[in-house]
Amino acid sequence: MAAYVIADIDVLDQKLFEEYRQKVPATIAAHGGRYLARGGATEVLEGSWSPRRCVILEFPDMERFRAWWTSPEYVPLRALRQQATKSHLLVTQGL
Repeated sequence: MAAYVIADIDVLDQKLFEEYRQKVPATIAAHGGRYLARGGATEVLEGSWSPRRCVILEFPDMERFRAWWTSPEYVPLRALRQQATKSHLLVTQGL
């Protein structure tokens, strides 16, 4: 079953975030992941959620997601993102 990461990212330090943005795609691809959405325009249809930068990733399954999330290549980049942004992330299983 596919796994999807949904992120709402508010960039606080553009320079640090740019470093993250340049380096992270290779780590995602190395674990079979791919971007479905990456910071494009959003439109709130219901509710009060106003995402700043919406990112959606797809991984083949939760195991591949977890392998990426804890990989030695991604862990330092995650720390960089956490320093450069205020983020809300979740992972959910697909159908």
